Amino acid sequence: MATFNGRKTGKAFSRLAVAAIAAALVGVSASAASADGVYPGHTPAAPKQAPKQAPKARNFAAAAPGNAANPIFALLAVDNSNSGWVYVPNGTGGLGARTIAGYFPYLANDTFVDNNADGDIDGEWQWDGNGNLRYFKDTDTGSGTAIGGGWNTYDKVLSPGNLAGGQAYDLIARDKAGVLWLYLGYGNGTMTSRIKVGAGWGAYTQLAGKGDLNGDGKADIVARDTSGVLWLYKGTGNYNAPFAARTRIGGGWNAYNTLVSTGDVDLDGRTDLIARDTNGGLWLYKGTGNAAAPYQARVQIGYGYNIYRLMTS
Repeated sequence: MATFNGRKTGKAFSRLAVAAIAAALVGVSASAASADGVYPGHTPAAPKQAPKQAPKARNFAAAAPGNAANPIFALLAVDNSNSGWVYVPNGTGGLGARTIAGYFPYLANDTFVDNNADGDIDGEWQWDGNGNLRYFKDTDTGSGTAIGGGWNTYDKVLSPGNLAGGQAYDLIARDKAGVLWLYLGYGNGTMTSRIKVGAGWGAYTQLAGKGDLNGDGKADIVARDTSGVLWLYKGTGNYNAPFAARTRIGGGWNAYNTLVSTGDVDLDGRTDLIARDTNGGLWLYKGTGNAAAPYQARVQIGYGYNIYRLMTS
């Protein structure tokens, strides 16, 4: 298993997520899913040890509806004691019981990728508090690959998917002046030099996205402005202009302090959005595949999530 800043990750975490998602899809009970050696949800000050081995891989490909445009990813949540937890879809439209993923004392950000376009996690980028970036693929057994430093120049980084017409996931990063940059991924953790998307993105307090929201097969993102209006930026597939002009989704989104997409949560083949309100309630906005109204009315899927300092996917 790969380690980074005291955290178990890479192959172990990817297999954990895939096995748990698959278990939800075929109706395996929580007790059966726990039998692979992972810890069930509880709240230690810090885990004494991470799982001794990854859950055994199972072949659930026939049951899994995840695909390149609408992946099924896990939610990673890091609490204030730096314990990391993974939540995966429970097969009924919500998230299953959390499972310990390791100890994250230095983790500042993390984003998962699907570089082989099969709808499942096969790698991840991680940043520490000093702005150092590392990449882990799901077969890593060491500390991953050091990509470089200086990433703390950005106040928001995410990987919504393939933005430039290739297969591998790309990165977008907003600097502290509000300029958005695009990094094209090669599928092995390396990437091109940054490409300027445009200025003015400092107007947004939240950016999120993981997959396709309007049914055209291209990755999209949403952005919330300071007045609480949520906007849709449709992907174009053109790295020179990766997003079309924004379209308004609706107001009132200042009720939330975190927006994150893990892809398809309710397993209907459409990309969804997760929102945490200021009281710690967790809400699911199910995707419709319609750009004019990309989300259905919200459904509450949890509470008590204000214990987490970081929620990402």
